[in-house]
Amino acid sequence: MNAHRMQRVACDGDGRACVFFRNLGYDRVGAIGCLVHRDAPLPRSILPCRRWFPKIAIVAMMGIAAGCTGDLSALEPAGPSAASIARLWWVMLIVSLLIFSLVIGLFLATVFVPGFGRRISAQSWIGGGGIALPLPILFVLTLYAFWQGEHLLRGGGSLSPDTIRIEALATRWNWQFAYLDLPGAPLTHGTLHIPAGRTVEIAVTSEDVIHSLWIPRLGGKIDAVPGHTTFLRLRADTPGRYAGQCSEYCGTGHAGMRFEVLAHAPEDYPTALDYQEDQ
Repeated sequence: MNAHRMQRVACDGDGRACVFFRNLGYDRVGAIGCLVHRDAPLPRSILPCRRWFPKIAIVAMMGIAAGCTGDLSALEPAGPSAASIARLWWVMLIVSLLIFSLVIGLFLATVFVPGFGRRISAQSWIGGGGIALPLPILFVLTLYAFWQGEHLLRGGGSLSPDTIRIEALATRWNWQFAYLDLPGAPLTHGTLHIPAGRTVEIAVTSEDVIHSLWIPRLGGKIDAVPGHTTFLRLRADTPGRYAGQCSEYCGTGHAGMRFEVLAHAPEDYPTALDYQEDQ
């Protein structure tokens, strides 16, 4: 409380953030102020939180780490298109963490280091922290995003006579795949067959509403729009099974509109489709 009996304001002649936090520490709303200012009393209601906080933080970090793997994880790429997305994500994360650490470090320095930053004017803080610092970082990140985007559009390789062409038709709530390079090959529902190590171009369209084809471990998303055809290029580095799903809400059956991608060795690719026909 200052000389004018006003709470939660800096005292006369003292504009430091620690005064603000100290004044907050005297009521329930300002509990965080007690944690920041060393001389303020710590309410009893905060003590259990301090005891359980490390355990909660560990469990939360384990949950976050577990979400980075699995069939639908974009951070576990199995092809060049998905790898470009994952690289961009990691670069953005690391840069944001560095900036966050810098800002928090400056904030703590203003709280705990007497006189820190007083020689720098407010205009300099705004110009340096609000313009000079973010603009070069955003410029570099934008160039990097464009570079990765071009790599993503190529899908691991340029369009060539060896590119596999497939049509994907979305309906509520199913995916149908047609194999244009294999005349007579049967349509498949809910399962997409591709050869590993070769670029695949998928022509995607819809029969009813807007859907979105997404195979997180192989590439990005592409919308399936009624009356239009969009194209997605991707490649699986190794044979295996990869999960896909519709990533655009399309109605009550959206949650179950999933499919699987079976990447075969190139020599086994036609045989796999013949097997489906025999079934």
